[in-house]
Amino acid sequence: MSAAPTATAPAPAAATAVARPGSAPDARIPLRSHVRHTGALVRRNLLWIRQDPESMFDALLMPIVFTLLFVYVFGGSIGQALGGGQERYVQYVIPGMLAMMSMTLSQAVGTGFSQDFNSGVMDRFRSLPIGRGSVLFAKITVELARMLFATVVLMIVAVLVGFHIDNWTGLIATVGLSALFASSIMWVFLVLGVIMKNAQSVQAMGFLVLFPLQFGSSIFAPTQSMPGWLQAFTDYNPLSTLADAARGLMIGGPVAHDLWVTVIWSVAITAVMGPVAIHKFRTKT
Repeated sequence: MSAAPTATAPAPAAATAVARPGSAPDARIPLRSHVRHTGALVRRNLLWIRQDPESMFDALLMPIVFTLLFVYVFGGSIGQALGGGQERYVQYVIPGMLAMMSMTLSQAVGTGFSQDFNSGVMDRFRSLPIGRGSVLFAKITVELARMLFATVVLMIVAVLVGFHIDNWTGLIATVGLSALFASSIMWVFLVLGVIMKNAQSVQAMGFLVLFPLQFGSSIFAPTQSMPGWLQAFTDYNPLSTLADAARGLMIGGPVAHDLWVTVIWSVAITAVMGPVAIHKFRTKT
């Protein structure tokens, strides 16, 4: 007796759904499953960091190098302009550096995303019946954890060079505000991670965006002595409002305006770039 041919037998619907990328729309996956998928992917990313501890070097070394560089190279001259000396500049620049790190470390989420695409990991993720947003939220969660680690390192170095933490509540509020802004910027770099061909391209584009925003702001120096056109740019630069809000929270001064402007920027960037990142991830071939 001859066996019936199996080539024409239809594949099970569930197997077909799993095998086709993007076949399990997020709308069909309950919120609880989204959270579970995100948690599993966060664990995967943390295990990857454990296997490759060198990936934490930027979060460890950047706060140390930048703090020592700006305090001991520029602290004396800029501190005198602020009406003091190096000690006065330490109180000025440390809150600004919290703002700087929120954007600089955000770049890593885009380069890591691009590397996962080029290594084939994302093809595997998109073939599984998991929420597409879970992959992106997991990336953001891990990068926020890296930013928190870098913040701890920065504050340790800051205390060693003379920074005085008089308002712990303000420090915690500053970290929360920086994390909010960083999470919004990460959506921008996630989009770059999807549309750029490789991690080097994402990094190059990131530097072109980061440098003007960081140095055309009040992070490292007051803006009063800048040309008028540059002062106009700094007024609309979210890093300036974040840095000024951080100073108000940590060392005293006006807070409300800069805080609300930073929150509005963060919400607006997330509202625009979040859906774009998820759509680009779903449709990338």
